[in-house]
Formats: sequence, C-alpha cells, structure tokens
Amino acid sequence: MIGTIAPPPVLHRPVLLDEVVAALAPAAGDIIVDGTFGAGGYSLALLERAPCRVIAIDRDGKAAARGRAIAAAGDGRLEVIEGRFGDMDTLLGDRGIATVNGVTLDIGVSSMQIDEAERGFSFAKDGPLDMRMGGTGPSAADLVNRLDESDLADIVFRYGEERFARRVARAIVAARRERPLTRTLELADLVRRTVPKSADGIDPATRTFQGLRIAVNDELGELSRGLMAAERMLAPGGRLAVVSFHSLEDRMVKDFLKQRSGGGGRPSRHLPGPVAERAPSFTLGQRKATSPRAAEIAANPRARSARLRTATRTDAAAWPPLSPPHSLAFGDEP
Repeated sequence: MIGTIAPPPVLHRPVLLDEVVAALAPAAGDIIVDGTFGAGGYSLALLERAPCRVIAIDRDGKAAARGRAIAAAGDGRLEVIEGRFGDMDTLLGDRGIATVNGVTLDIGVSSMQIDEAERGFSFAKDGPLDMRMGGTGPSAADLVNRLDESDLADIVFRYGEERFARRVARAIVAARRERPLTRTLELADLVRRTVPKSADGIDPATRTFQGLRIAVNDELGELSRGLMAAERMLAPGGRLAVVSFHSLEDRMVKDFLKQRSGGGGRPSRHLPGPVAERAPSFTLGQRKATSPRAAEIAANPRARSARLRTATRTDAAAWPPLSPPHSLAFGDEP
C-alpha cells in the first residue's frame, strides 16, 4: 500500500473500478479529481495505485462527511469537498489548483442512496418522496404535487424515456386531487397500476422514478457543466473517465467527446452548439464504450447498464460554449 490511507470497510465497490483506474493511469505527483466520491471506491483505489493526490467532490453532504473522516485518518493526499462537480474549476481554483491530470465521473444515483429509504430514491422501499442528492431545492414530492400535467408528462417522457408518460401524468394529477403524494411506495404503486408490465421484467415504476430524479437534481445540466469543466481543468495528456448508467447520459458523453475529438457529433440540446474549425481538445481512448464483464454483473446486477467512456486531453484550448450550460425547463412538449 502506498501512503498511510487504510481503506475503510467496503460499503460499495464502484462499477468498472479496475477499468477506470487503468484509464486514469495515476502516476507520482498527479492530481486527480473524483467528481462523485460516493463511498470513496475510486478515490481509494487511485491512492493505492500511485503516490498521487485526489481531490474528491460530492454534492451529498453525508457522503462528503464520510469522505472527510477518511481523509482525516490519512496522509494528506485525499481532500473531500462538498459541492457539485460541474463547479470543479471554481472549487479547485479556490484552493490554488488550475490544472489536473485526471478526472473521473460516476453519473447518477449511488447504490447507498438507493438503499437508504429515507432518501426517497427507491421505488422498492417506503420513504419520503424526496430524491434530492444535495438536500436542497424542490423535492420529487414538490414536482408531482405542483407541476401541471403537461410538465409532468414532459419530465417522465424526456428524462425517464417512458412512452406512457402522458398516462402516468394524468394518473398523478387525478390522485393528488384526493390528497398529496408524499411517499415513494404511493407513487410506485400508482405507476404500476398505470403502466403495463414489460417483457424484460423491469419494474414499471423504474422510468418514472428515473425521470423525476434527473429533473430534481438537474443531472443532465450538471453533466454538461461537468464535462466542460473537466475540459478546462485537464492538462495536456490528462485523462477523462466517465461512467454512465442510462442512454441519456451515455449519449451526452459520447456526443461531447465525438465533437471535441474532431468527429462532429450530432447536435444535442444538452450541449453547446457546434463550433466550426476548432482544434480537437480530446483524443478518444476507444471508439466504443466499455461495459462490465459478466462476473461483475453477476456480483452487482445494477452494473448491467453501466458504460465507461474515456479520452485524453490534447494541448488545444478548451472549446468555448456557444450557449449557457443546459438547465431544465418543464414546459416543453414531449
């Protein structure tokens, strides 16, 4: 083991851990950003691999507090910041850090958050209908009880990719006329009565909960800001590794890296528009995303949808955004 940080009891092994560490290839003296600290799996593995320094970020106050306790017991190579990874250049700039050698992002909700019923992410456990990663701003209950039917349908359709979104929104509006929806199982059972069961065995509530969670936490806007912040922060030769868990996230990462590596990339409403004749700011690690091996999926079924995309920073300037980073608007028609 390098240094004096001793790994705490394993709460959760992050998906594609070995592949992420290999892609980041930490070396002595490197500074690496773990933008989604969670239980610390990536951070600790990076610190074990090389005498590097890891700056970890998490918007979840509980995760950040756990991380600070781990860092306090170590040798000073780990620092954990409570905040959003989309603000990484500001957060690190406040600490005198202008460039880094690696950035990793593990997008979406963590297994620990899902397993804590009181956080409101799970449709399998009863808890308050919350879903806020950072504990601030409107909750999922606020959305389902206050938004009009068309806005709810928009969220469930766009971010949950639920083809019965209008039916779900209609059922929510009808139910809340009787009393507000405040519990996860209330909403999950309502959706299960509304959406037909699928042949793949996925719970009918999955897509609705996904859509609400993404909207509550502005996850796609945050990912857009995070990718651009990583582009600004990474030194030439710096490595980027992004793990995503559903098609919306993976498509955004794919399009961003394709565009930034000179491959064009189809337009995305979540990313700035095309910029003509700019030098590529990234080279791709590989064209196709890396998926978990069968053994990892068997040990952790939640890993089955994970995709890892990697790239290396060139010495070209970061591309300027042509429009502000995406933020959610609830009034669009599906």
